[in-house]
Amino acid sequence: MRTHIVWDWNGTLFHDMDAVLGASNAAFETIGISPLTLEQYREMYEIPIPRFYQRLLGRDPSQAEWEALDEAFHRRYAELSPACPLTEGVPGLLSGWREAGCSQSLLSMYEHERLVPVVEGFGLLEHFLRVDGRRGASGGRKAGHLARHLAELGPKVEPRHTVLIGDAADDAQAALEWGLHAVLYTGGSHTRAKLEVVGVPVVDTLAEAVELAAELAA
Repeated sequence: MRTHIVWDWNGTLFHDMDAVLGASNAAFETIGISPLTLEQYREMYEIPIPRFYQRLLGRDPSQAEWEALDEAFHRRYAELSPACPLTEGVPGLLSGWREAGCSQSLLSMYEHERLVPVVEGFGLLEHFLRVDGRRGASGGRKAGHLARHLAELGPKVEPRHTVLIGDAADDAQAALEWGLHAVLYTGGSHTRAKLEVVGVPVVDTLAEAVELAAELAA
């Protein structure tokens, strides 16, 4: 069976860290947290998101605070993200993988109804067996979402021949939980140091990630 790649979107295929940082700082402003630099954000960020906010506040956010943070983030992200590009080389990597006879799918924690038009706008839908965004409340982990994604892909995709490529420690942890391989990319939400502690390969380009995926799940 040929290798299947499950791609993450935000911070992986979609180079949106400027929008994420701007939206995060807009959210922080609602509860009096000072703005972060990109490096500070990448040092502190973690999933689930409420735990990230807990680190910044020194306590758990109240329900009202969480709702204000979430609403402010998504409002500002919607304003900033249309200016963001794909990560370098993405169209060629996706088409090359497909032309090699291998399969791929897209799994994101971005809201499904907002994700699909963005992917379609970049002309990428044809490359994926499935595109799944988040359906339901924000702020959770990826593991449950990945389980549903794999179930929908069905028997044509075997975990031992599948590699998840993402930019967050939670991506790799979800993959390992369900018997997949994982490769983590340093161009997104985490520093290299935070990714390396997970114990899976860490790369600086998506081209490297694809090369490793072919080797890991062969």
